[in-house]
Amino acid sequence: MKFGGAAVATPEQFSKIADIIISRKQDYSRLIIVVSAMGDTTDELIQLAKRVNPNPPQREYDMLVTVGERISISLLAMALAGKNHSAVSFTGSQSGIITCDQHAEARIVDVRPHRVKKALEGGQICIVAGFQGVSRDNEITTLGRGGSDTTAVALGIALNAKKVEFFKDVAGIYDEDPKKNASAKLRPHLSYSEALHIVKSGAQVLHHRCIELASRNNLFLHVLPFENYLNSTGTIIFEEGQTKIESPQYE
Repeated sequence: MKFGGAAVATPEQFSKIADIIISRKQDYSRLIIVVSAMGDTTDELIQLAKRVNPNPPQREYDMLVTVGERISISLLAMALAGKNHSAVSFTGSQSGIITCDQHAEARIVDVRPHRVKKALEGGQICIVAGFQGVSRDNEITTLGRGGSDTTAVALGIALNAKKVEFFKDVAGIYDEDPKKNASAKLRPHLSYSEALHIVKSGAQVLHHRCIELASRNNLFLHVLPFENYLNSTGTIIFEEGQTKIESPQYE
């Protein structure tokens, strides 16, 4: 399950997210939650960096902006604990997201979720910081804009998930932007290529890298509204007749 910045915009939202997770726990014994930074936190951190240095070193840039997701994962774990559900938070590096050496726009080269697996086996809900990983030289890296979507899909592939659910501020994926065109039509099902065409045409509901990654690994994606998700079918992205592949293919 992946929750973006809009879903975690305020402290009060974490309680609502916790309720959604607890509801899903009735259907799935093992849940991995990926969250973004709260609201405009990442933009505020970038502005802070540029006030100090208009051209900050990329390594230090990544060290700074990954703080936003760490705030979100810890707060969500606290919210679940407050509702008597055991949860544990992990940074990208702790969850085994291995990337190339490039800062700010790193690509995932492997996922080794040993600690996540152990926590799942212990019955805990796992909460992972999106947008970040660690290079093979043990440097903190970030995956660029939309990187949390990619984190969720990469973890889903590594852990052989049934699907990845994305909770958004829209009812699903439309053929046009519903905020600009009131007559836009919700698409209940899309192939990977159809979804890619829509997002590359300007829709920001998912990042194209996460769709491409899911396509290479035949992983179901399901876009749902954060509000009133139980009464919505959302949009499911998959290929007819698809089967799981044996060996993961990352970026």
